[in-house]
Amino acid sequence: MAKQKQKQTRERTPDASSKSLLARYWDESARPLVSLVFVAPMIVAYEGGLFVLGPKAMRNGADVWLRQLLEWLGFSQYFLLPGLTCALLLGWHHLNRDRWSIRWTCLYGMLFESMAFGGLLLVAAQAQQGAFAAIDSHAPSLAIQSTKIFGKLVAYLGAGIYEELLFRAMLFPAMAAMLRFVGTPRRTSWLVAIFVSSLAFSAAHYQLDLMIGNYHLVTSYGDSFEWTSFLFRFGAGIYFSTLLLARGFGIAAGAHAFYDILVSLPA
Repeated sequence: MAKQKQKQTRERTPDASSKSLLARYWDESARPLVSLVFVAPMIVAYEGGLFVLGPKAMRNGADVWLRQLLEWLGFSQYFLLPGLTCALLLGWHHLNRDRWSIRWTCLYGMLFESMAFGGLLLVAAQAQQGAFAAIDSHAPSLAIQSTKIFGKLVAYLGAGIYEELLFRAMLFPAMAAMLRFVGTPRRTSWLVAIFVSSLAFSAAHYQLDLMIGNYHLVTSYGDSFEWTSFLFRFGAGIYFSTLLLARGFGIAAGAHAFYDILVSLPA
């Protein structure tokens, strides 16, 4: 009987080991510290690209809004925004009381996941394109467009970082926390926060002329409004929110950037 149990244990060991390896990767890749290491090259490439392109560089919209908010608060230092991005992820990591070390091989898996999730969103965009072919629709980019190839790549990296930072890592949890504070059930608060933050994410890609109280909000850049692209971007917002919850900030930002890069490739 004892020998039989030992044999069964040995037979189960390979499966348990493989599941343990997958579980370790799943947890490791979602950690904020690992996300920071993963997106750090994107931040350097985006900020460095803006420096190379100079004043004519097309900045990502979320980047512009966040910098304007910081200036309104009295902080105009150029590198404060990328510094705050790092600080936010480090603070998130600290609150989790997690270890301050990473498994570097995990980054390769995160790169593959980002490409796969970006490609999956492209398939969804092409499916929508086929469904609305009669309206002459096309797969929309999730970043503000630039005419130069290098400028486009820089803008796409900025979209992956700062749009995910603004709409998913800041607006989404802040709204959920506010709803929880006023007594909204946990699940309902998350669903409403995903819905509203995704609407805001989609609307941010269009030229706006709105009066909010005494504040006149006008944006001179962005696309002209179109329902098909608006609905796709709204769905993309829900998609990235789900990725943030399930896979962490790094993969959500990477998938966002890779989607925009894939859309820009010639057919």
